[in-house]
Amino acid sequence: MTMAPERTEADTLLLDNIAKSRSEVQHPSLPKGSTLYGSTKIFPDYQAETGEGYLTLVHGIAHESSVSFVAILQATRALRKGFDSVLYFYGPGALNCLATRGFPTTGNAAFPGELNINDSMETFIAEGGTVFCCRFGLSLHGAREEDLLEGVVPCHPLDVQDALIHYARKGYIINSTYQL
Repeated sequence: MTMAPERTEADTLLLDNIAKSRSEVQHPSLPKGSTLYGSTKIFPDYQAETGEGYLTLVHGIAHESSVSFVAILQATRALRKGFDSVLYFYGPGALNCLATRGFPTTGNAAFPGELNINDSMETFIAEGGTVFCCRFGLSLHGAREEDLLEGVVPCHPLDVQDALIHYARKGYIINSTYQL
């Protein structure tokens, strides 16, 4: 049987300071469900007019920030507002299009949210959105074209600029997201 170590004066001071620190501010400061922010929407809830489109370019690495995930959510919202909505993943953004995400096997989430990008992109495609993915972006990271989510359209590296020109000429709103 081992003996508990003797409490030192420093240990006692530390415990006293922990108790003091915890009691300085009431926790939780607000009960669950408390309003923290106003809800006034400033701009009208615009809906697409006939023939309008929305192109989102994504140059952000999956799970390294919220850039890619939020871009998919915005493109989905545009789609639901009636816009012809297109996502174009290039550079490291191409990694967002992989169906091989998961651990210990594909399709299994090792942590909550691991498959958010996949699930959101599959929803976007199922609801009629178009997703392009640069083959060169895949190759930069050793990703294979056959690992793409079903419905993603693989593209030639020179297509990035021409897609931008194409959709600009059609008058699409262009949302370009970029992560350093």
